[in-house]
Order: sequence, then C-alpha cells, then structure tokens
Amino acid sequence: MTKTWSSEIQKVIFTHVLLIGLPAIFYGYLLLSGWSLVAPRVVVLTLFLGNAVMIIFESSNALFRRFAAHRRQSSRPSERSLSQVKAWMGVRGAEYPHPLEPLPRCSFLVAAYLPNEQGLIVETLNHLLAHIERPAGGLEIILAYNTPVDLPIEAELQQLARQHTELTILRVEGSRSKAENINAALDIATGEIACVLDADHHPSADCFRRAWHWIAQGYDVVQGRNIIRNYDENFLVQNVAIEFEQLYGISHAAKSFLTDSSIFGGSNGYWRTSVLKQIRFNPARLTEDIDASLRTLLNGYKILHDRSIVTSELAPASLKTFWFQRKRWAHGWLEVSLLYQRRMWRSPHFNIWQKFYWTYLLYYCESFALISLQLLPVLLAFLLVPGAVSGQMRTYFLIAGGLSLFSGIYQIVAAAKVASRRYPLAYYLKHVLFLPFYVTLKNSIAIVAIYDYLNGENTWVVTPRDTQAQKRYRLKQG
Repeated sequence: MTKTWSSEIQKVIFTHVLLIGLPAIFYGYLLLSGWSLVAPRVVVLTLFLGNAVMIIFESSNALFRRFAAHRRQSSRPSERSLSQVKAWMGVRGAEYPHPLEPLPRCSFLVAAYLPNEQGLIVETLNHLLAHIERPAGGLEIILAYNTPVDLPIEAELQQLARQHTELTILRVEGSRSKAENINAALDIATGEIACVLDADHHPSADCFRRAWHWIAQGYDVVQGRNIIRNYDENFLVQNVAIEFEQLYGISHAAKSFLTDSSIFGGSNGYWRTSVLKQIRFNPARLTEDIDASLRTLLNGYKILHDRSIVTSELAPASLKTFWFQRKRWAHGWLEVSLLYQRRMWRSPHFNIWQKFYWTYLLYYCESFALISLQLLPVLLAFLLVPGAVSGQMRTYFLIAGGLSLFSGIYQIVAAAKVASRRYPLAYYLKHVLFLPFYVTLKNSIAIVAIYDYLNGENTWVVTPRDTQAQKRYRLKQG
C-alpha cells in the first residue's frame, strides 16, 4: 500500500470518528441527561426530505426527451395536437435539431498529458478524423499537450498531422495543466465554435450540428452528455456508467430545463469561440471547468445542456483512481462555491429561481455529505439510550428515510428510461443494491476533500489511464 493511499485511509478514520463517533457519544450523554434532541433530529431529517423531493422533481422533469432522434411526421390529428402541447410546454419530445443556417468553421481543442495518455490519444484523433461530420465552414483539430520528456509517440503524431491538414499538433512548453494546454490551443484556434475535449473522449458524428442549433439561437455554451465507454470492465465501472446516466441524463438535463442554465463539464462542451477566448481557463483551480462555468454565467453568457450530444469516455477502473478523481472534483467544487456564491447572489444576470437553484447546487449539494453523516450519530445515540424515540419522531424518520430511498431508486429508473445506451438490466439492479454503499463512499471522499481544503492541501493526483488502449499501445511498442 502506497504512502499516499494509506494517508487517505487515516483521514477517513479521523474525520469519521470526529463527525460520527464523538457526536454520537455527546448526543447519548444529552439524552441520558434528559434532553430530547428534537431540533437536531428534525433539521437533519428535513434536509434529507428536501433532497429527496428535489431528486424526484428533477427526475420527473427530465423524463421528457428533447432533440434525441429524427423528427417524425404524423398525419394523426391526436399526435399533432400532442406535439403542439409539448411545444407550448417547451418539451418537444423526440426531435432532431435542424440548424438555422449552415455550420461555420468548427474547432476541436483536445488536451492531453502524454506520458499518461499516450496509449489512447492516437485512437481519439483517428476517431475525430474519421467519424465526425465535416461542417460547411471546415473543421480543425488541435491537439495541445504537455510532456516532461520527449516521447516516441510525438513522431507518430507529427506523421498523422502531415497526412491530415485539418490536424495541428501543439506541444505546450512549460505547461503543467489541462487549463494551460487549452488556453494555448485557443490562441491559434480559427473556428467559430470550439469544442473542448479530454484525450479519451469520442464524440458523436453530428455533435457540431446539434450544438449549432442552440448557438445559432443565442446560447454561448452547449454542454453535451458524457457516457462511459469501458462500462463492462468491472463492477466499479458499471456503477459509474449508471451514475453518469443519472448525472447527464437526469440532473444536468433537468437543471437546464428548469432554469435555462447549466454547467460546462470539462469535456464535450461547445463554446462560441469568442466567448471562450474571453473566459479562458484558470490553471490555479482544481476544477477549471466549474470555475469557467461560473465566470461565464456571471458575465451574462448562457449555458445549456443537450443530452442528445453524446460522447463516450473512460471511467477509472480502480478504487484508488476513482477516489483521487472524485476527491479533486469535490475539492474543486467547494473551492468554486466559496469563491463565487456571494457574487452570484448579487449578480443581475441571475433571476430569483436561478439564484435559488445555484445555491442548492453549490452550497447544499456540497454540504450534503456533512449533513448525511449527522444522521448516523443521532441514530447511534438512540441505540445507546433505548426508549428515547417518540412515536411522532419515529414516523417522521420513516417518512424521510423511506422517501430518500425511493428518490434514489426512482432516479435510477428514470435514468434507465432516458439512457443513451441500453445497459443490461443487471447493471441497474446491482446499482440499486449497491447504492447505499456507493453513496457512502462518495460522501466519505467529499468529507476528506473538505478536510484537505481546510488544511490547505490541494495536491493534484493525475488519473492513471491504465486502459485497454494503453495496453494495446504498450504491446505495439514492443
């Protein structure tokens, strides 16, 4: 076991003893002393109840499909009437977007850290060169990468660029981050639309055409849907695949439908290039994508989520890799939340509903790991003091707990309904059964991220790419 991994386990033990063990003893002492602890119980259970209601609300809203398939003409009056009702409601159903005018020149900005991603970058570039529809205005692909040492694959990349004039290979000297790589690519990008991609992403052929439908109507950023390509690799990846269907098919979609607002998720995001050149990315942020999202919205620009713009990516296949990736996400979200939340409240570019929803997203969702842990010490205290639970409190607990459990299952069922890929039924069943443990794992990661933030620790741990593509590359090299 590496020193880094063992230190993470020590943090988990320390934080959970601090947040669960000590409060449980304290609550138990108060109960034995005659305190009822009604207030803390009601607060925690109410927060659980509110979160469950929001999940059910989002899942129900996102069950409507939008711009997912070819438009189907119907001669039946009843179906035409239903289509008109959906149009009035803003949920047009399964329709394929028709661009308002020809596609302008488009750019892919692909960021890579080559010692880590050299086994998959050629595969990604070949996908972009072979499978993406060419816009009327032309296509350019810019690979912006950094590497601390010269690598044999660089010659292969240059050879590929000589064979395809639309491909540009850009080694960014001195770069230590994805943000610096994308910023360097922006300096030479010539497309009117710029799609930011990670090195493992394979977008759908019609991605620019779908994004242009929205950008031509005044939106500045369109975030697409990310799905997991290596979903059958192991049990952990299967759960991540279902989680991504919930995240991009339900949560982000509902947020966009409800608030006409969304986030840029780091990859498969389609920007009006002039806006991205103004916003750029901050290398100092652990989640440069969320930081850019908030700055974009605070500058009055509009972000939309379209789940029919699909890209596939590779999920971490080991618990250690998953842990450090999710800890960086949680740490970065917390950093951005504390930095921008008050500015958002004062901003004239957010209406009341958007301010409420973004407060829920930034503060409540980020603090929910702490909130959820406080339920355990209360329950442990009641186990230590038999008979301390009143009938009314027991009923309220059953309602809040039952609805929380139902909301998680309901979201998974809704995600199965709108999933971009038809996974085996067993994946969903296993995810339902594993859900309490999976949520506990993610909450534990979030708690450790908060601990690191308070201690000023923000070490970036690179997500290893030990995938089948990497293995094929190593075999090729000998």
